[in-house]
Amino acid sequence: RPVGSSELRTRAETKNVNSVRFAMQAIEYEAMRQVEIYDGGGEVVQETRLFDSQKSVTRSMRSKEHTHDYRYFPDPDLLPLVFDQAFVDGIKKDLPELPDERKGRYVKDFGLSPYDAGVLVAEKDTAVYFEEVVSKDKDGGRDAKIAANWVISNLFGALNDKGVSIENSPVTADNLGKLIDLISDDTVSGRIAKEVFEIMIETGDSPAKIVEEKGLKQITDSGAIEAAVDAAIAAGEKQVEQYKGGNEKILGWFVGQVMKATGGKANPGTVNKMLKDKLDG
Repeated sequence: RPVGSSELRTRAETKNVNSVRFAMQAIEYEAMRQVEIYDGGGEVVQETRLFDSQKSVTRSMRSKEHTHDYRYFPDPDLLPLVFDQAFVDGIKKDLPELPDERKGRYVKDFGLSPYDAGVLVAEKDTAVYFEEVVSKDKDGGRDAKIAANWVISNLFGALNDKGVSIENSPVTADNLGKLIDLISDDTVSGRIAKEVFEIMIETGDSPAKIVEEKGLKQITDSGAIEAAVDAAIAAGEKQVEQYKGGNEKILGWFVGQVMKATGGKANPGTVNKMLKDKLDG
């Protein structure tokens, strides 16, 4: 109804809503749909609508024209319930951390954006999984922003493709955390980590096992990298001239040659620094 109006307008009933998140989506969609109808001079029809969780929309199921179609019945006379303050305080003390509180904590303590924090707390299982990824047995916790990015961008996409919920994820929170550790200590590069993750999704194996079996450990030996860098420079006389002529973007060509020669396992930071030092020297 319009702001300030006491008139109760026609309502539509929505079914097939099986989570709080879907209830929010259904309400938001219905609000926009009904406002558009009224703004266009139309009238909302009293009916039952079905919520489509795939498209986040509602659609008409069947009309209900009369009160008896809803099977309304009056509430029975219920005795009043009287709770003393101690009972109320006891329940309040035992309440779990609610989504809004958890979101605020993620923003304040983890430095996450309100959007990312909101995504992670939308479902309890997701929040629990994320906190397990962030936690670490020793040396403090893992980088929360990196963990959030892996959960939201990589894990969600993979689970959605498989039609699997996060509580049944083949990649455990512990293993995802260990993959982040392998990136942090330069055992694997970010590109190789994505390759390892794809195998983890299919097999459920630990990242360390996959890196060992597939020989994906990042090359950090400066001697081996320097040999590949020298070979790339020697083979790219034309590109060297372009670089020295001011075309710094050509550096990417040299990086690509080195990564190709090392099977993508050379440390990208070391490769870039070594190339620039040699080309600028």
